[in-house]
Amino acid sequence: MREDGAVTDHPFTGRGEDGGPPSRPAPDEELMRTLYRDHAGPLLGFVSRLVAGDRQRAEDVVQETLLRAWRNIHRLDVSAQSLRPWLVTVARRIVIDGHRSSLARPHEVNDSPLELLPAEDELDRALRLMTISEALDDLTRAHREVIVETYLKGRTANEAAAELGIPAGTVRSRIFYALRALKLALEERGVTS
Repeated sequence: MREDGAVTDHPFTGRGEDGGPPSRPAPDEELMRTLYRDHAGPLLGFVSRLVAGDRQRAEDVVQETLLRAWRNIHRLDVSAQSLRPWLVTVARRIVIDGHRSSLARPHEVNDSPLELLPAEDELDRALRLMTISEALDDLTRAHREVIVETYLKGRTANEAAAELGIPAGTVRSRIFYALRALKLALEERGVTS
């Protein structure tokens, strides 16, 4: 509100200071509407060619161009024949800057080659190995040793006994109890047989 009591428009929202509708459109707002109406379509066509027909990217560039025009409205010569050359230059620079920044960051990978990988099998295998490894950690050292020697290294009970320096009967007994303990540890992790 001015000192004389007249209601003025808020400079950012275009609404009256009392929050009501504006008494008249702000000059900048009217100029931006005119810029959009006169230049957005041709600018979109120009930018679409620069971004190889990527409509979403082209719309983003046009929006950014018009946003920069709005930010620099006080510097633009509205009495000039046309603002289109300035808008085209700004849009072209935005596209170039976007291209340069995409070269500076790691290349984005298309998802299609990943679909060809047997990821589900590999992921399942990795998860199974992690779960088994955690379950083995729950076993006593003696039980873990016999499981590693017989099941993971593929040794017979006699070979495992020779490696561990214990009788073969002890290895067989430990295997029996180790497998029971391992089964319980896996069931605790939600793995069922």
